[in-house]
Amino acid sequence: MTVTEQVAIIGAGLCGLTLALALHQQSIPCVVYEGRSVPEDIGGAVILSPNALRILDELHIYNRIRPLGHESETVLFRTEDNQLVDSYEIGNQARYGYKGLRIYRYALINELLAALAKRGIPVHYGKKFAHIRSESDHDVSWEWADGSIGRAGSLVGCDGIYSRVRAYLYPELKPQFIGIVAVAAAVPTSCVGVPEGYGLPVTIMSQAHGGYIIAPQLSDGSELMLGRQRRWPELNREGWEALAANEDWCIDFLSQGAEHFPPIIRSSVANIQRDKINVWPFYVVPRLDRWVSDSGRVAIMGDAAHAIPPSSGQGANQVLEDSYTYALLRGQCMPGSTGHALRRWKEGRQERIDRLLKFADEMNRRRMTSVADGSEDKPVLTKITEYLDLDWVFKPDYRGMVNDWVQGTLSAGE
Repeated sequence: MTVTEQVAIIGAGLCGLTLALALHQQSIPCVVYEGRSVPEDIGGAVILSPNALRILDELHIYNRIRPLGHESETVLFRTEDNQLVDSYEIGNQARYGYKGLRIYRYALINELLAALAKRGIPVHYGKKFAHIRSESDHDVSWEWADGSIGRAGSLVGCDGIYSRVRAYLYPELKPQFIGIVAVAAAVPTSCVGVPEGYGLPVTIMSQAHGGYIIAPQLSDGSELMLGRQRRWPELNREGWEALAANEDWCIDFLSQGAEHFPPIIRSSVANIQRDKINVWPFYVVPRLDRWVSDSGRVAIMGDAAHAIPPSSGQGANQVLEDSYTYALLRGQCMPGSTGHALRRWKEGRQERIDRLLKFADEMNRRRMTSVADGSEDKPVLTKITEYLDLDWVFKPDYRGMVNDWVQGTLSAGE
């Protein structure tokens, strides 16, 4: 194996580890590098919908993670006086082949790491990427923070919203704070009086006091996630870290206005586990014209390319789609056509993400209509009954997509 055959992956989160497995499946050698000294062990869970679970199944991970998370098919939407106004599928065993799976991020990462180790795919920690040094038609070289030099045939930035690899394509770009922060905490289910037949997960919305989401966690549902979000001014990194470390502030954030909600909220707030609280300020990346360098030797994906708001419900799922489709395309590319094919990959992926973001906006408007009330608009909940066809979200034809991108490159003579 020569160095130019190898793909260097910067970042050992969900994106980078999934990409490594997918490239290995295509017989493309790769190495993963991570700036942290140990594997990522942040709290919080992700929702994996059928489109992502199908990918993990193809990579022989699904059966290992399924017992580690909680499965459900529908999220309900209720008002604070317990009126059901909407429901939304996050999976459906009969229709899509999978239920939705809520799983702790660290549990998924640990299983991905175990799969990489079994396949002999190296993961190096404590390797802090600095910047790209040069790129040619044959390889790319970069510098580590310690001044040493790395070289490979290709380099992919899976290094998150504050991506250093992205700076090669967009030197001045900074993530944008959208003015919202979310706090989530774990609550023992046994301490919460969940009414029989109530239905979980559920989002409980109030016209005057915002909303909460409650979702079962762990395979037996013995733990609940209680979360809410609110407008908040931007802080610097030290400020966000201070908020996340301030347990009293986090509990107060979750408690404010709880008295206006059903007993399930009040009992949840009263039983928050202080060692399982997470804070997320919502940052996004503006729509980028390119994710790939001219030669195709350098690429970005996942949050580095398109960090999207959690309200879409597809953040982690689209990260996995990026990784899997990139690897499929690289497996089909003819020598010399990688750059052109990857630009078509970017266009196709961006089109899907744009459609998902538009869909998320439509769903928000579907549940709430605004009416003028003095100086500001207040949401009014609207009951919805029509069925949503989500086949395009949950049953994409990945191989067909990639084949179209590759054939389009060949047809254009690129």
